Amino acid sequence: PLKPTSPYAASKLAAEILAQSYYYSYGLPVVTCRPFNTYGPYQKYNLEGGVVSIFVRQTLNGDRLEIFGDGTQTRDLLYVEDCVDFVYTASRSEQAVGQVINAGSGTDISIADLAKLICPDASKIHLVDHRHPQAEIPKLLCDNSKAHSLLGWEPKVDLESGIQKLKEQLQELCV
Repeated sequence: PLKPTSPYAASKLAAEILAQSYYYSYGLPVVTCRPFNTYGPYQKYNLEGGVVSIFVRQTLNGDRLEIFGDGTQTRDLLYVEDCVDFVYTASRSEQAVGQVINAGSGTDISIADLAKLICPDASKIHLVDHRHPQAEIPKLLCDNSKAHSLLGWEPKVDLESGIQKLKEQLQELCV
């Protein structure tokens, strides 16, 4: 059973249920797409979310990378081009209608390991004492098996390549 741990999570679940109700009540073809943590060019890097963009920008600027907590929390990161491909593929599939389908890489990485991957200078990576709110998810890993079985979809851009593309885009914008 789904148990949202924050008002934000509950609002996302409520939106899914509302959309599904149109499918069941009126036959409106609805596909519920659940892309996991999406990152890539033009992602805002000054918000609470968007850890990949935040770390890349901080690295390019020579700033410290601050990890809130111990860095063991994990995320499944999906490059934006793969996300777009997933949504497009799901929207064109008759088999997807009425389904809830996850999209992610199927691999998670700890925030500490992500920082090390992005920033070669370990002295720039700092843990910040932080008590996570109850809603903080310690491990987020996508089961994308339904996307594969129903749609034949799999992500194409690995994390290292996606980070490199993001670095290049931010360098062009002179962050």
